[in-house]
Amino acid sequence: MRRLVARVDSPGKMTSEGDKVIALDQARENGLDTAFDRAAGIKPCTIGRDGACCRACSLGPCRLVGKHTMGVCGATLDTVVARNMARMVAAGAAAHSDHGRDLAVTLREVALGNAKDYQIGDERKLRWVAGFLGVETAGREVREIALEVAEKALAEYGQQEGELAYLRRAPEKRQAVWRKAGLSPRGVDREVVETLHRTVMGNDQDAEHILDQALRTALASGWGGSMLATDLTDILFGTPQPRPSNAGLGVLEEQQVNILVHGHEPTLSEMIVTAARDPELIAYARGQGAEGINVAGICCTSNEVLMRQGVPSAGNFMDQELAMTTGAVEMMVVDVQCIFQSLASLSKRFHTLFITTSSKAKIEGAIHKQFHEEHAMELAKELVRMACDNFKNRKAIHYPTEKSRLVAGYSHEYIEYMLGGRYRASFWPLNDNIINGRILGVAAVVGCDSIRNAQGEPEAPIMGIIKELIARDVLVVVTGCSAIAAGKHGYLSPETLEHAGPGLAEVCEAIGISPVLHLGSCVDNSRILTVLSAMVEVGGLGTDISDLPAAGAAPEWMSEKALEIGAYCAASGAAVFFGLPDPLLAAPDVAEIMTKGWNERFGGSMTFCDPREIADRIVKTIEGKRTALGINVKKERVLFDMEARRALA
Repeated sequence: MRRLVARVDSPGKMTSEGDKVIALDQARENGLDTAFDRAAGIKPCTIGRDGACCRACSLGPCRLVGKHTMGVCGATLDTVVARNMARMVAAGAAAHSDHGRDLAVTLREVALGNAKDYQIGDERKLRWVAGFLGVETAGREVREIALEVAEKALAEYGQQEGELAYLRRAPEKRQAVWRKAGLSPRGVDREVVETLHRTVMGNDQDAEHILDQALRTALASGWGGSMLATDLTDILFGTPQPRPSNAGLGVLEEQQVNILVHGHEPTLSEMIVTAARDPELIAYARGQGAEGINVAGICCTSNEVLMRQGVPSAGNFMDQELAMTTGAVEMMVVDVQCIFQSLASLSKRFHTLFITTSSKAKIEGAIHKQFHEEHAMELAKELVRMACDNFKNRKAIHYPTEKSRLVAGYSHEYIEYMLGGRYRASFWPLNDNIINGRILGVAAVVGCDSIRNAQGEPEAPIMGIIKELIARDVLVVVTGCSAIAAGKHGYLSPETLEHAGPGLAEVCEAIGISPVLHLGSCVDNSRILTVLSAMVEVGGLGTDISDLPAAGAAPEWMSEKALEIGAYCAASGAAVFFGLPDPLLAAPDVAEIMTKGWNERFGGSMTFCDPREIADRIVKTIEGKRTALGINVKKERVLFDMEARRALA
């Protein structure tokens, strides 16, 4: 069991004998199963894992192995594997985009005056988004602008013809690629529905054609629903700026009421954070014997409140049960996505109150408190009081101590400001240092942490890749559970500079940043697209995203959402490398479509491989791009005088 949570070497405090091991051991001593135990005891179905099982109708399920190369209906292995992939992409796109729809509804209610607990957190971002959506801003009240922005955003979901408005944020050359291939999404819901229709038994039975629709659906999320979700969250709660905080189970406080927020929605969690800071409720907690109220996060809800409010992160996907087994948590409040059903029964073995809040994610055995925007603070205060009342029932098994310092919240806007200042905000310094060779390129390490896909050592593949990339002068950006993993291991702090290559370290030290930048939750992968587009716009590194010395990785992917992210990045021109398992393994021809075929048509690809190969593959990809650009030679540093700076401007 100790191997299951072994830690990679890092500048942080995390070790194989740390809080995770103690939590797991004590859970087992109390007769409790966790995901770590279940993963060891459940053998995955290799046929389904490799994509060779078809469940599209009651003639099956058809397992296309051995001599069976066609289903009962005649569907070939290529069709089945492509169909399975397309359906997973559609599910991921639906989840991320529906998240954006909820935020558009919240913004509309704020504009109408129905959600009085919320306000416009970033008016400048509102006006900027309004420009892309074709909303007039001159001479109009903020709420009037917000209402039309919300309505325009909601219209993007049901649009039946034309193109999504946000496609215009991509480089013009990339837009032309999409139009030529017929991949420009019409409406978010339209593409998801069409993918599901095409993959019903007896419909689309051409693997490449099926996968083209999967790409269009993914683009509808990446440059539509997901990107809208990020922008609308910024409008409501403020565009993130770097904030110091901590990550690890050690953020749980022995003398305070501990409330964990878990899932992916910021709307209620932001209110809980505000309520927990209310002097009246802090006094109430003290009346129950606590010294105060401590809110911490799990998973991507954690990322949301971390990068805007500095709320510490207790952990990521694989930590959700472990946090509860400490016995130190008075309440876990969940919203949607990536939530273990086991938490409901596990909470009964402790004093923890397990609260569901969304009509989209009810869990048997949980206490359900339905969230409504118009009563957000009322519910938040009710939940905080319930948690305070529960403090006296605590019988903690283990108080964790391990946590690492971090800095989180590098939005696209702040990176631009950080590179150029208030008056010369620009991505040119980044491009320039890639051109001169101090920075080899840029890589995104994203996605879930997984005991299954990490071969029993969650976060080891993620951290191994991050460590190797920065040592080879590759600037790394992280989102989602990979971001929290980096934070727990101490790789989101300035101290990480000593582990970076000399060129990267020199640039990061001059700017004052870590070589690993936290960009937010999994839905915020859209920020990566906007950064890449800005790099293209600045110039010097080609005319399309596919020209840039950049690549991505999801080494421990788990969710269908990860496949959707990979698909829209590939369609945008990026090479993306996934760890195992390989859902295309049963159909090599389909794998070739998504690697060689997509690279030839779109300049991007999706490759599944051993995570131990990923860092080398990323570096090879980046070096190939540098060679194509003619910049794969390190240049001497030139000291600019004022005349040279004026010429550059």
